[in-house]
Amino acid sequence: MGKEKSNNIRKIELLAPAKNKEIAIEAIKHGADAVYIGPSKFGARAAAGNSLEDLADIVEFAHTFDAKVYCTVNTILYDEELKDAERLVKDLYRIGIDALIVQDMSLLRLDLPPIQLHASTQCDTRAVAKAKFLEEVGFSQIVLARELTNQEIGEICDAVNVPIECFIHGALCVSYSGKCNASYSFKNRSANRGECAQICRLPYNLYDSNGNVVMKDKHILSLKDFNQSDNIENLLNCGVQSLKIEGRLKDIEYVKNVTAYYNNLLNTICEDHPKKFRRSSYGNVDLRFTPQIEKSFNRGFTHYFFDVRRPQISMASIHTPKSQGEYIGKVKFADRNNVFINTNKQITNGDGLVYFNNDCILTGFRANKVAGNKISTLDKVSIPKGTSIYRNSDKAFSDLLSKDTAERKLGINIELNKTPNGIATKITDEKGNSATVNTHLEHEKAKADQTANREKQFGKLGNTNYYLQSLNCNDTTDLFIPNSILSDIKREAIEAISRASKIAYKFEYRKEENKDAQFPKTELAFNDNVANKISKQFYESHGVTTIAPAMEVAGAKDDDILMTTRYCIRRELGCCLRKTKKDVLGKNPYIVSGNVKMQIQFDCKNCQMILRKYKD
Repeated sequence: MGKEKSNNIRKIELLAPAKNKEIAIEAIKHGADAVYIGPSKFGARAAAGNSLEDLADIVEFAHTFDAKVYCTVNTILYDEELKDAERLVKDLYRIGIDALIVQDMSLLRLDLPPIQLHASTQCDTRAVAKAKFLEEVGFSQIVLARELTNQEIGEICDAVNVPIECFIHGALCVSYSGKCNASYSFKNRSANRGECAQICRLPYNLYDSNGNVVMKDKHILSLKDFNQSDNIENLLNCGVQSLKIEGRLKDIEYVKNVTAYYNNLLNTICEDHPKKFRRSSYGNVDLRFTPQIEKSFNRGFTHYFFDVRRPQISMASIHTPKSQGEYIGKVKFADRNNVFINTNKQITNGDGLVYFNNDCILTGFRANKVAGNKISTLDKVSIPKGTSIYRNSDKAFSDLLSKDTAERKLGINIELNKTPNGIATKITDEKGNSATVNTHLEHEKAKADQTANREKQFGKLGNTNYYLQSLNCNDTTDLFIPNSILSDIKREAIEAISRASKIAYKFEYRKEENKDAQFPKTELAFNDNVANKISKQFYESHGVTTIAPAMEVAGAKDDDILMTTRYCIRRELGCCLRKTKKDVLGKNPYIVSGNVKMQIQFDCKNCQMILRKYKD
């Protein structure tokens, strides 16, 4: 399964999200091999746009370590926006962005520079035929749907020659990405335009076919958070090359902690299998904290469908869409303003603690004063003995992450050699770049060996992106070189290697489109998201004969499919008809949350669930 049989060492990429410049730079400092970030417009997170100036600063920092910067231009585009999209992409190419993550096929036909294109998860790639097509028409990397099993991922990796990218951590959309129109249909906010209203996180009443309430005020479409930390090596053995953390709206503490956690995992795997895997970027990451993934925002964790196509364990966060955090322990007893917890965790004044009450509603309190396992609160609490307590706000950990928590530097080697008029200083970085600085200097004999002093002086690299790995003084050991001269040499050498590194940075360019490639289907529905004439022409030229316009163009219809999902309410509630003959929901159950009312249809043949607008 996958590409594990290849004799080539594969470059592995840890891809981290960034809302802004500060977070992008911290992601790279904490071990990301690449970051993805939204430009000023056309990114699928409307609230996370960034200026060209900020993006250029990120590029300069990232490329120092051969880390890459991808821009999300992954909304669907309207006809009147195509020229603006062209101008934006040209600007992104000019400042050195490595690739665009896109879903709208018009970008393959616009007048663009040869920047790489990556197929976004909104392209809904879950089959070999789709992946092969995307490769043929010029995509350089393909993001797979999050719902796939390890076997399905391996089959796709085997079938294509471009890198495959998979999500490994973060929030999950209940619907196949790019196949959700609920937000637009009910709130006139298009998820395909970066304005998702998160219909899936609402509390719903679930009704059976006869209108009887089965569940009340439960978040039955809200999934737990993805966590593949114990499956990373399995993913790599499937053939995956890019491991993606979700979260372009997440805060800086989240990105630092989660990126550092997966960076450590990948480093261990690469060290254990040096002939199979290596990181795609360079630099030593020095962490000043111990990453703990359970301390960052999470609704509980799930592997989703990775392990098995029909998992029997819960994958939904039915009782709350909020962060549950880390498990602390169980209540020993509670007395008015005091809670005693059986735990080996260190609780701190100011921690946020939560639990599910008798009605399964997430309830919380702040630790006002902590004495051992006794937590005093400002408000009276009544919590039954044995109740599980979680911490979704760790003050000490947050305070730590608010500081400077990582440093990333490139190793350099310095060699000194005599020249007729002074010395030549050759500097080489760990990427293999080198530069030489010549210094005019009288050959004055030293009274003692200068090696230790030179190591000290060259080792003072302060705020640069480098650290000294080795110093070879060669035939200069008997020369006296004043510290002021050493300081000048060091400065000039660092400037020279930085220039050499920038010049040597290798950009990879867009592949040519195979105009003869045939799209796997001949008909496209509205939820295939064709919103402009160029995209329509693209599909037609690749064999598609019938194309319905996107909902955002044609408007919503009462019988439109709003969500298609592998997640199934029947299976979640333990009443899958493959496992039991007792059908507690009937053929036509429905869910209601305020003015959001959806009919549930079970496509048992394909083991998926479909939601449409409910018809009274």
